[in-house]
Amino acid sequence: MGGLFFLFMTFASFSTVIAVFENLLAGCIDNFGWSRKKAALFNGVFLLLASMPCVLGYNLWYFEAVLPNGAVGQVLDIEDFLVSNLLLPLGSLAYLLFCVTKWGWGFDKYLAEANAGRGVKMPRALKPYFQFVLPILILVILIQGLMR
Repeated sequence: MGGLFFLFMTFASFSTVIAVFENLLAGCIDNFGWSRKKAALFNGVFLLLASMPCVLGYNLWYFEAVLPNGAVGQVLDIEDFLVSNLLLPLGSLAYLLFCVTKWGWGFDKYLAEANAGRGVKMPRALKPYFQFVLPILILVILIQGLMR
């Protein structure tokens, strides 16, 4: 049973990796006009190089560094800190501001897209919450993540 579990987990991970890689390919094909072969080659090489710190972080490239929160960590700890405490909150803030400000998509277009189709509709009354409360909450999360 244990062997079957890990076999099925392998298939599940392959399907996830293919789905994520397909998004990268579609982005390169749509945005740069590349062929599928060129996009696959470029992204394959990029992912191979970008994964090297993770692959070699506990052997050939092992080192310890002090993180901004004062903790001592290795390569994976640094990557985790950067993604969890910087990239995710900043990406959320950028997406939120894009959706609700006139310099981005705008709340009316966002609301029309969010309310397309069937199901529960988002009320227009949430606009002040999206424009003022959520950005402050995300900034608080960002600051707390940097101070922990």
